[in-house]
Amino acid sequence: MSSNALPLISSRQVREADALAQARFGIGVDWLMEAAGWQIARLIDQPAVVVCGVGNNAGDGLAAARHLHRWGRLLGVSCVDVTRLSGAAARELEALRRAGVEVASEPELDPAAVVVDAIFGTGLTRAPEGKFAEWIEAINASGKRVISVDVPSGLDADSSLAYAPFVDPDETITLGLPKPGLSQFGGRVTVVDIGIPLEVYEAVGVKVPRDHFASGDVIRL
Repeated sequence: MSSNALPLISSRQVREADALAQARFGIGVDWLMEAAGWQIARLIDQPAVVVCGVGNNAGDGLAAARHLHRWGRLLGVSCVDVTRLSGAAARELEALRRAGVEVASEPELDPAAVVVDAIFGTGLTRAPEGKFAEWIEAINASGKRVISVDVPSGLDADSSLAYAPFVDPDETITLGLPKPGLSQFGGRVTVVDIGIPLEVYEAVGVKVPRDHFASGDVIRL
């Protein structure tokens, strides 16, 4: 399917859609995060490591890591600072730990065929710094196949502004709808359904075709 056939969603509309899904339909961030993690994991068919930040994008990555672990495809997971995880992301961390998976404080990328980038999501508005920047640079230097979650870390989801540094992925698995910034960066873009009702998108100003996912829950652009 052509990217022209799908509407785009801004970072502001993503935040509004998440809130409205809960308020109007009872579909909380936990449900959306779990759906995102499952979709991400099932599209990764090689041994992988998952590299997480501290926000909801990290939660998506932790959910994906748990499923990869169940399927025997997880080689490691790391988080910039687990003490900063909160809400649904913290609950994904707890579920992963209860499954027997330790979360490292530094990424070990060498054993993996695939590195899953779950450091930053759609909310980034400035250049990554400190440990976040170091981990992004390590991912780019790894020589591995890189898959970003929703948007590449270090990319402004709305403007296509690529901060220094930013992850330069082979593929981006974007959630629900494509983001404007993916028009120039993101590698191969795959859109996956995470269960947000079309009425929610319409309420935040995004007109989505009724047959958006009629032929399947994965759309490769």
